[in-house]
Amino acid sequence: MVQTAAPPTQERRIAMSYADFLAYNDETIHAEWVAGEVIVFMPPRLRHQHLLGFFLELLQRFCRPGDLGVVIAAPFEMRLGADGPSREPDILFVAHEHRERLNDRRLDGPADLVIEIVSESSASRDRLEKFAEYQAAGIPEYLLLDPRPGWQRVDLYALGADGKYQAILPDAGGRYRSTVVPGFWFRADWFWQDPLPDPDGLLPAMIQGAVSRGQ
Repeated sequence: MVQTAAPPTQERRIAMSYADFLAYNDETIHAEWVAGEVIVFMPPRLRHQHLLGFFLELLQRFCRPGDLGVVIAAPFEMRLGADGPSREPDILFVAHEHRERLNDRRLDGPADLVIEIVSESSASRDRLEKFAEYQAAGIPEYLLLDPRPGWQRVDLYALGADGKYQAILPDAGGRYRSTVVPGFWFRADWFWQDPLPDPDGLLPAMIQGAVSRGQ
């Protein structure tokens, strides 16, 4: 019987095959498999979880009325090809037309949108390693939320016709608009408020904005 590992006190890397990773991992462990190694993550901090919960609720509630797709929070496996890495993004969105990629255990193939919340320990991985992997896997949109002191920035990327990520800049009103979730938009300053805004107060304007743009 596989024993459940205790939450790590620091990030750990363990040499392991993908088959052994599947036996090792369970729903209580946030871990990823990359190039023959399992990366076991430290428990996230409170600010990270608040941001995750806020954006998860906002995206889920926006998508639900139109059945736009499925929104899932970590830990949930996204396997990027038969020989590719197995990542667990903070949040992933799978469009309605790609639901066949989802099963009860994992997403077999790329999500349509991946959101990573950057921490001190994940900054290089999120901005370099995952950026390259998600681009190579053809994930259409990648969003980085970086709440670290001195950073507090949003980076949204869309996959171009050349297969390379291009930055999506905010419009004149400070709104970042998704290219894969029809009508979905957000403002960067929402994420730095304390407390975070109530989605109930944001959704009417978001939905009205989507309707007025014909989406």
